[in-house]
Amino acid sequence: MRKQFFADDVRWHVVGRNPLAGDYEGPEQVIQLFARLFELSGGTLGIELHDVLANDEHAVALFTARGERAGKQLNDNEVLVYNVRDGKVSEVWDYGTDPSALATATAFGSRQKLRTDLL
Repeated sequence: MRKQFFADDVRWHVVGRNPLAGDYEGPEQVIQLFARLFELSGGTLGIELHDVLANDEHAVALFTARGERAGKQLNDNEVLVYNVRDGKVSEVWDYGTDPSALATATAFGSRQKLRTDLL
């Protein structure tokens, strides 16, 4: 996945007021973000894709993210804005309709480094 989909210098920006908000640089950090989301949701995180608009250089994905943790629900409409370079994702902005949804709805924990050798 690292080499197939992501540019070596990929940057992923999570917008909002939650513990996962911030900038992730390089495929390893981006994959750590995904792993953290799945870990914090106990594997319940799911995506319902609504639409995609794209050309050779940009893409926009509209979706609903759902998950659960400690009996609290996440149900947030989100937009991902992609820059594409040489057929690979080079930069992404992740916008949710509720900037604090990950913090308040699911009580997701602090940002921390995960072991990626298990991925």
